[in-house]
Amino acid sequence: MAKYKHIIWDWNGTLLDDRWLSVSAMNQVLAKRAMPPLKEAHYLDIFTFPVIDYYRRLGFDFEKEPFTISGSEFIERYNERAKEASLHYDTMDTLKTFRDLGMTQSILSASRQDYLDNLIHHHKIREYFIKILGINNHYADGKIEIGKAWMDELHYGPHEVLFIGDTIHDLEVANAIGADCALVAIGHTSRERLEKTHHDVYTNLTALTRKILEQ
Repeated sequence: MAKYKHIIWDWNGTLLDDRWLSVSAMNQVLAKRAMPPLKEAHYLDIFTFPVIDYYRRLGFDFEKEPFTISGSEFIERYNERAKEASLHYDTMDTLKTFRDLGMTQSILSASRQDYLDNLIHHHKIREYFIKILGINNHYADGKIEIGKAWMDELHYGPHEVLFIGDTIHDLEVANAIGADCALVAIGHTSRERLEKTHHDVYTNLTALTRKILEQ
């Protein structure tokens, strides 16, 4: 019997394979401003939360143009093609395995709630989750407070909840809300960066599932 009673999932990059789309949408924003294009390897090395800092690393000057303009433009470009992004190849098997083990599951995402609900419905995976938690704006902030409230509602003890994500911020969220954390190097942060900050990093969801089954 696995030790965890509940799994909290990040969405973008963790269950959804959307790195390519994030790079593509940002390159449209950059091209409009005659800024250098973003390569995927560089993206994995600089993406961070809060996302405004990621934009700064790309060279945006918010004294010349407010973040709300480029940030909203990115979301528009992303959402135009959001349904082209598929789930990771082992997402479905992983969700089914955890469900069959008797674990409940939820999603805690920096995506806006209505966008998130729409994509969960599109991918036909709503049945696996007892709660879908997004935020009330599209600037990708606020996961920690929402996560704390959800942990209070769950009423599980220490080490009974596992938060699974793909970024350093997901580790920060897990620590802040009192959940264990596992990171997968399949999304928006390089494996090297993840391993510098956390000991529990996996190549894919299948490897993570195998580890949990051994516990």
